[in-house]
Amino acid sequence: DPPRVDLQGQLMGGFDEKAYLVAKQLKPGDDPYREHAFNLQESDRLGSERAIRDTRHYRCASLNFDTDLPSTSIIITFHNEARSTLLRTVKSVLMRSPPSLIQEIILIDDFSSDPDDCQLLSQIPKVRCLRNGRREGLIRSRVRGANTASAAILTFLDSHCEVNADWLQPMIQRVKEDHTRVVSPIIDVISLDNFAYLAASADLRGGFDWSLHFKWEQIPIEQKMARSDPTQPIRTPVIAGGIFVMDKSWFNHLGQYDTHMDIWGGENFELSFRVWMCGGSLEILPCSRVGHVFRKRHPYDFPEGNALTYIKNTRRAAEVWMDEYKQYYYSARPSAQGKAFGRSVHRLTLRRKLNCKPFRWYMENVYPELRYKFKYLTQCLQNHSLSFTFYPDFAQNVQTCLIIFTTFTFLLLLLPVLRTLCGQKYVDTLNSSVSFLTIEALGERRPPPRLISGPPRGPPHPRSPPKFNHFFLIPFPTNPENFIQICP
Repeated sequence: DPPRVDLQGQLMGGFDEKAYLVAKQLKPGDDPYREHAFNLQESDRLGSERAIRDTRHYRCASLNFDTDLPSTSIIITFHNEARSTLLRTVKSVLMRSPPSLIQEIILIDDFSSDPDDCQLLSQIPKVRCLRNGRREGLIRSRVRGANTASAAILTFLDSHCEVNADWLQPMIQRVKEDHTRVVSPIIDVISLDNFAYLAASADLRGGFDWSLHFKWEQIPIEQKMARSDPTQPIRTPVIAGGIFVMDKSWFNHLGQYDTHMDIWGGENFELSFRVWMCGGSLEILPCSRVGHVFRKRHPYDFPEGNALTYIKNTRRAAEVWMDEYKQYYYSARPSAQGKAFGRSVHRLTLRRKLNCKPFRWYMENVYPELRYKFKYLTQCLQNHSLSFTFYPDFAQNVQTCLIIFTTFTFLLLLLPVLRTLCGQKYVDTLNSSVSFLTIEALGERRPPPRLISGPPRGPPHPRSPPKFNHFFLIPFPTNPENFIQICP
């Protein structure tokens, strides 16, 4: 329920809410979706506050939290946000959070058209307004907010949210118990059309595909079976990035954000990889709920375009953190090849300084469910003297040494029709000559290739060479700098 009038007065101080909202209300005849990509008319109609349903599991209400939880700085960045949604975000934080836990609410105005959108809100107690002198984007704006925050705990929040009952205590409790945890709430859905508050599933976690596209996915059955209590935290490979709580000293120790990323997009992958690989963990807390307006398009412009900015940012994440697995990213997103992404030497130096684990560790221990197929492989094949036809999924045998540089554990290699296999002696039925296939890896002996009999299953590759009906699974070195030399 909305707080009593006297309590609202304490929370809002001398702020003139009515004047703030009326000045920017939708004019009759205007398209309510044009400027903000949601129904501004409906948002304005709701005003700055409303009662919302408690979407938590009923057991959450019985949880106990420490009485000496540290306070937090709430950091909200925005660019030309609708006044009604921005104010509703701020008021929901003040009304549904214990006052002792809110050190301050820092609003970062990322060079909005009207400075008063932010400045007028600074009349509300505990609200501070910082305005960028030029467009910086979410990433650099959040870093600015974190640098000025006075609390030991940072809470990052989007500017079109409504926090739910007791949303903050579970997250601060988990971070207090282990400062290397980064925790996020379950993100409920606020309809962009009618602003209905809809409960999200409590069985989801963050995931992604090889193009570094974020997606919500079901918790693996093994993890679901191991959770005896629906209030227990959910381990997540990545977070959506809009709403999370993190210890400030840990945020600084890990290198904050990559400030060479622009505007928005990809920063959640970079942060998620860095947290896991450098000694921390990511969790989603079922007993913390925050509603968020999910839009179908960006309401603002990207200086270099939405697609190009996202490619630049995700390529930076792939180049710095994904090691040999970045080949999968480039295969899934070929348009990223050759695109400028800036200098990454400082982030690579940070990774070495933090002694972070390899991405292979992340794949094996954090996200083993992420599958990859041979069709994603793009190997670099070089022949000493002869040119040869290269197929995306196949490599044609030639009569000189074939050097295969690879970063993957296995490669599927198709060779011409073979009738006899004796150790490493192969009788080629095409010319009846005996050839020897040797495998070397920087002087290290590797297991011989394993023959998989019969033609490849499924339809033929559209560009596959004729008469190729045997293929070999060849163990490769795992070091990206190693190579395999195959000599007939």
